[in-house]
Amino acid sequence: MKKILIIEDQAAMRKNIAFILEMEGFAVCTAANGREGVTTARAEKPDLILCDVMMPELDGHGVIQELRQDPSFATTPFIFLTAKSDRNDLRVGMNLGADDYLTKPVVHDELMAAVRSRLERSNAVQEVIQEAGTFAPDFENFAPFQTAFGLTAREAEVLAWVAQGKGNSDIAILLGMSERTVKQHVSVCFQKMGIENRSAATLMAVEALCSQRQK
Repeated sequence: MKKILIIEDQAAMRKNIAFILEMEGFAVCTAANGREGVTTARAEKPDLILCDVMMPELDGHGVIQELRQDPSFATTPFIFLTAKSDRNDLRVGMNLGADDYLTKPVVHDELMAAVRSRLERSNAVQEVIQEAGTFAPDFENFAPFQTAFGLTAREAEVLAWVAQGKGNSDIAILLGMSERTVKQHVSVCFQKMGIENRSAATLMAVEALCSQRQK
């Protein structure tokens, strides 16, 4: 049974999300603020973390910064819960390592779609990592993508974000380009790599990073 940590300072919201996840068969642990969330994460080792952005003690950005510094949380799926939709907030969160955003109040179908897709991607990546031994992909070093797949520097940068589960709109925010341009880069990446979807791109990207590390 997959375990999910909910870090949310609003008690009603926290209980509602926990109820939905428990009804869907997940084990749930909770924390009422960011500092408590970091402590709970280290104790419980959840498979996925849902975290509010605006909280007392330590905000969501502080939570992910602390956890991503710990190798054991380097690839743990992390989804922000936010009432904000400002592009700068989204860029900051994703640059810190967030995998996704959900806007509050959280809708059941959107919550489950985000949770399941992130867990599926995490499982696929973990299989590759286990084959390579102890390994945390360094997606900031995307030079191996240029060597392995013949990508330009910009295409390799786009692939690095695709491999981290970012959609075209997210990548557009992160790289300051139009969504149409991102789509074009993704299409070229897929052509050069001989693949047709983002799951295959993720696996090939992680494998390329593994191969580079073993040399």
